[in-house]
Order: sequence, then structure tokens, then C-alpha cells
Amino acid sequence: MPTIDKAIDAWVQRWRQRLDLPLRVVWGTGNTDGAPRAWDLGRFDEPKVVITVRDVAALSALLNPSLDSLGEAYVEGHLDVEGDIDDVLAMAHALVRDNAAHQGSTTLLQRVVKGLKHNRKLDREAIQYHYDVSNDFYATWLDPAMVYSCAYFEHGDEDLASAQRKKIDHILTKIRLQPGHTLLDIGCGWGALVLRAAQKFGARCVGITLSQAQYELARQRVAEAGLTDRIEIRLQDYRDVEGTFDRITSVGMFEHVGLQHLPQYFRIIRDRLAPDGWAMNHGITTTDAADGETPYGGGRFIDKYVFPHGELPHIATVLRTMQEGGLEAFDVENLRRHYARTLTLWSRNFEGQSQRLRGMVPERIWRIWRVYLAGCAWAFEHDQIALYQVLCRPAGRSAQELPWSRRWIYDAQPGA
Repeated sequence: MPTIDKAIDAWVQRWRQRLDLPLRVVWGTGNTDGAPRAWDLGRFDEPKVVITVRDVAALSALLNPSLDSLGEAYVEGHLDVEGDIDDVLAMAHALVRDNAAHQGSTTLLQRVVKGLKHNRKLDREAIQYHYDVSNDFYATWLDPAMVYSCAYFEHGDEDLASAQRKKIDHILTKIRLQPGHTLLDIGCGWGALVLRAAQKFGARCVGITLSQAQYELARQRVAEAGLTDRIEIRLQDYRDVEGTFDRITSVGMFEHVGLQHLPQYFRIIRDRLAPDGWAMNHGITTTDAADGETPYGGGRFIDKYVFPHGELPHIATVLRTMQEGGLEAFDVENLRRHYARTLTLWSRNFEGQSQRLRGMVPERIWRIWRVYLAGCAWAFEHDQIALYQVLCRPAGRSAQELPWSRRWIYDAQPGA
């Protein structure tokens, strides 16, 4: 295929002059005699990453690379990649950064259309698509409690299980959870937070999820812990919850709400919260002040393959819409470094269990998650996305009811 070879020759020459990467590209079908051809994008003894092009569908992604086009070509099997996943991500970002002039930004019309893709049916389908892969799949690379959100590394040397337990204690301490309090956990996952709240803090809890798989395992775990009298797990939309609660937590859930629906989301939390209650919103945010997607097409890849219809607000938008929903922010903590570490550990676990995981799900699903975990670790590390915990309470209350300082967050003995 002389025309394709010529196109790759020109492409390689351009990147070699600009970047000098330890990257080799192999064209699987190769020359007219059927022998594969290989091109080096730098001067090296051995490449760190080898990309094998399986068919012509991968060439457009290579000739005009973005994170979504490269990710899609990999997920769909148009190209294969060999090398350490961190090196793979470094090469991909080097290519797309240099090609950024060819990238189009998300238009206002695209964002408006995306914002319309939120209703009860679509939200439920999006949650089930992401979380119902299988419980065993998640259990293979998460900590034993299956906490699928940013951990809290108080000292930086904790193992994943300890850091996840500290994260839950950090949240429950921040909201001043006390024995006998009622707690609503919006997006309860597999139940780790409500189990801890009931066992160590003496709370009476309701956990809600839209994932059938999470619902079933969370209920099983509650029963096995002998806490069915203190914890109720529901397969329920947050908009359908009734009653009031002393405390409300929402961990890793509001990313699914949609930018246009954030005021309503926070209003519902306000309506479900007792007048003197506290709520915690723990969620991922964009670092783009205009609420734009992550750069270089990473957001488009996640929207297509990982979190359908997900939208990330900037922290400024979170605080504004929180106030519009009737909540006053009291404490705002950036845990970006903590999520970069969490995702790095998840990615390492995933890589270490690759053979087992590939036997549990279709190859396409395995590739999606491999790229997603490593890519998100990169994005948090390089300030493309962030994670904020925002502690809040009903707006309009007397200033006399507010604590003088944050000292209780760090001096308290969790679960004591």
C-alpha cells in the first residue's frame, strides 16, 4: 500500500523533528510483500511504546491525534499498544499537545445539546451502563470495601484500604455525624459509607442507588453485618426521596446530574435536610472556569465510552448553584492530589490483574477501563480535573449557629 506508507512516512518525519519520542509505529499489513513495516518517532535503542496499526481506520487517529480519536482506535481494536501504561499515556499526551492547534473546542451548541440529555430514563441508563459491568469486575481492582471514589491519604503513605476508610471517616466527621442521627447517602455504591456510619458513628442510614448490581450487593452486605435495623438500601432516584434527614452525603454522584440541573439537585438536598443539618458534596470538577470539557478530547472519550451524559462543573459553578439551591458552603477542600494517587493505585491494580480481568469482560470493555483509569490519573496529576469536598448547610440561618473554626474536623476521634 504505497499511498498509506507515504502518508505514514510524512507523519513520522513531522513528529520525529518536533518531539523525538521513544515510540515505534508498526503497520501490520506492511509492504506489498506482506511484511510489516516499522517507523521510529525518535532516536533510541529500544522503544518504550509500540503502536501496531491493524487497519486503515486507525490512520486518521494517528495522522490527526486527539485523546478521543486515539482512545477510540484502541478500544475498537483498530490499533494495539505495547508498553507500560504510564509511558503509553505520556506518548499520547505528547502527540495531542503538539497537535492541539488542530483540535476544535467544544462549541456552545454542543454543550447545550449535551445538557438536554438528562432525564430520569437516561440518567438511570447511564448509571447502569457504568456501574453494572459486574461486581466481581470492580472487586478485582478496588479495595476490599469496594469504595469507588477518591480516597484520603492523610499522610501520603497509606495503602488503598486504609485511605478509603479514612476518606469515609473524614466525611462523616466533617458533617458532625452523631449517634442517632439520620443519614441519607445519595449514590451509596456498594454500601461502604452507610455501613461505616452505622457501625462506628451510630447513625440510622438510607442509601440510594440506581445500579441494580450495587443495590443487590449493598443489601447483602448490610444483612451480613446484621444492620438491617439501622440501614436501608433503596433502588431509587434522588428526586423521589421523601422526608428529612439530619445529615446528607453525596459522594461521586453529582457528576451525573448535568450542569443545567445543579440548582435543582442542590434544592432537593436542601429540602431533604433538617434545618440544623449538614450536607457534604464530594465530586469531580473541571479546572476550566467556563465549565468546559477536559482538553485534547479526553472529555469526549469519557462521555462516549465511560460516563454517558456526564458533565463536570467548575468549583465556582458548584458554589454558585449550591447557593441558588438554598445551601451555604462552609468548608471547601481540594483533594486533587488524593484522587491522582487513588487512580494511580487503581490503575496499578488493574494492570496487575489484567489477565484475570480480560477473562471477565469483553476485550472492548477491558480496553475502555484500562485507558480510563490511567487517563484519569494523568488528568488529576496535571490539573485538568479536580476533586472538591464542599461542606454545607441550609442558607439563611443565624451566624451564631456556625462553628468558629474547622478544628473539629481534625481533632475529633472518628467513631468514638
